[in-house]
Amino acid sequence: MRPFRYERATDPAGAVALLAGSPRAAYLGGGTNLVDLMKLDVARPDLLVDIRRVTSRSIEELPDGGVRVGAGVSNSDLAADPLIRHRYPVIAQAVVSGASTQLRNLATVGGNLLQRTRCLYFQDVTTPCNKREPGTGCSAIEGHNRDLAILGASPDCVATHPSDLAVALVAMDATVQTLGPSGVRRIPLTELHRLPGAEPQADNVLTHGELITAVDLPPLQFATRSWYRKVRDRASYAFALVSVAAAIDVADGLVRDVRIALGGVAHKPWRATRAEDLLRGGPVTEERLRRAAAAELADARPQSDNAFKIPLARNVVVRTLLDLASDAR
Repeated sequence: MRPFRYERATDPAGAVALLAGSPRAAYLGGGTNLVDLMKLDVARPDLLVDIRRVTSRSIEELPDGGVRVGAGVSNSDLAADPLIRHRYPVIAQAVVSGASTQLRNLATVGGNLLQRTRCLYFQDVTTPCNKREPGTGCSAIEGHNRDLAILGASPDCVATHPSDLAVALVAMDATVQTLGPSGVRRIPLTELHRLPGAEPQADNVLTHGELITAVDLPPLQFATRSWYRKVRDRASYAFALVSVAAAIDVADGLVRDVRIALGGVAHKPWRATRAEDLLRGGPVTEERLRRAAAAELADARPQSDNAFKIPLARNVVVRTLLDLASDAR
């Protein structure tokens, strides 16, 4: 690990000022991803700004019936919170499926959303990687790509976003609050992360120094009927091959509303808006669900070793929604 300077911020504005003044600085929350990357010599910050005492650790109900989650809330506290477990069970399920208890105790909500890809070539500094060193090439395209993207990839990067929590939050229409050098802004979680395009090194739309302060969840009544299903190579502590976060509102056998997001398939959590649009207003049948899932995956472009993800994603979407709809009857 390379030498670095450490500063403990005392308030959000001070943290932003410290980071904005140093081009190679990074925020330190739980450190469960950043410290690993520093040990691998992938991340090379010259200044770490500790924000563990400046971002909120509270979960509170908002006047409109939504919920605000402070960026400093640990993943363990988020998953155990009664309000989250009752109103947005998909979020608690996603967090619990994501890591060991020890990691969840340290990892924060803000940090979880900003974790870097787990592509093995990104983590191996001896191999070319456009995300790590722009312009060097993508080793995964001709290499081991079984775990990587089938949607939204580019010739420069086929990595996937690793967060389970982000997939659930995208399905719930969450919004991120930030504080940066230019002030406060609100970003829909569907717009926080980027597809790689020609600049895969940019994972998200945040500017340097911009700090996530909270995540707001809307008052989505039918979110109480939601589920997170994750398919992985082993049952414990593995990243998703495919995951689905879904919620559905069924009345008189018809889909009044639905939310679907996919994980493990793209550089960002993938909101399945095409499938949602096809399902609204019609009956809940396996045939309709399969058609909607197939339409969402119509633009999939698998790599040499991961074409299996297309039928896998389709089947997981169908099974999850059938189970949710069955519970609704």
